[in-house]
Amino acid sequence: MRIAVDAFGGDNAPLEVIKGSRQAADELGVDIVLVGIEEKIKSVSSENGISLEGIEIKHAPEVFDIHEDSTLIIKERKDTSMAVGLKMLADGESDAFVSAGSTGALVVGSTFIAKRLKGIKRAALAPILPSQNGFYMLLDAGANVDCRPEMLVQFAIMGSCYAEKILGIKNPRVGLINVGAEETKGRELELTTYKLLEEAPINFIGNAEARDIPLGEFDVVVADGFTGNVFLKSVEGMGAFFSNALKDMLMKNGKPTIPAIMLNKRIKAFKKKIDYKEQGGAVLMGISKPVIKAHGSSDARAFFNAIRQAKYCVEQKVIESISESIETLENNSKAKKV
Repeated sequence: MRIAVDAFGGDNAPLEVIKGSRQAADELGVDIVLVGIEEKIKSVSSENGISLEGIEIKHAPEVFDIHEDSTLIIKERKDTSMAVGLKMLADGESDAFVSAGSTGALVVGSTFIAKRLKGIKRAALAPILPSQNGFYMLLDAGANVDCRPEMLVQFAIMGSCYAEKILGIKNPRVGLINVGAEETKGRELELTTYKLLEEAPINFIGNAEARDIPLGEFDVVVADGFTGNVFLKSVEGMGAFFSNALKDMLMKNGKPTIPAIMLNKRIKAFKKKIDYKEQGGAVLMGISKPVIKAHGSSDARAFFNAIRQAKYCVEQKVIESISESIETLENNSKAKKV
């Protein structure tokens, strides 16, 4: 299995990308291809004592800046590490692609270079978030500000496939983010989507109020990209607030208090659960091959986990499962019209 990694995507590139890739090559049994400026990759590796043995380098002379217009990835910026990595994916030179670069450019590039799955109307950004008793997938988390009801149904199907294949959840519970639990609540988008989700080949259990989602009542939650991104940022902000508040309660003058020492293992386990670095990244669902969007501030551990996530997607044939589910949905829809 070959996984291409954007060596120049993210705030800590290329050093942390190289370190995470080295660990992945050693521990995951995958072939890593670092995409980017070859001379720079080699010099940074040498300066930091990191062996590149067994790791391939695909030269890409340019780097896509996060402040650039996203659409340039398919026009003037075809020689950037992100564009070259996506072209490798499209040409069958890699089985998956990992990048911590510009989210907008990755969505555009994946859509027009690697291409969407047949039948998929839009790709969706799908991070994994912690809940009271496990994890849940959110999609869309910001790739599509405006969505149509049929797009949200596809998001639900894709999320269900991932939750079952990767998270190991049988018959995952799907919810639609809304302002109330009643099926009569919401805008026209939510009202129409609710009816379509009831007929979709998934375990749709109704509307999901934002306060109930972190409590573990859902395994997959769907929303338009605007709503999903606002929800995601709120969750991230509350997580940071709670973590800081917990630290203030358990530390005194920079040293842990007796309660902190006694609860040390539980605190570490909790912090690990809410740490985005443990999940690796968000899957860009709906693309013909696995694309993982790592957090912009990812360190080596986060890149290692993003590569691990990509590996699981390939091994568990997530893309194939999504394709089959979408085909089933389309066939059922055609049958009803007849």
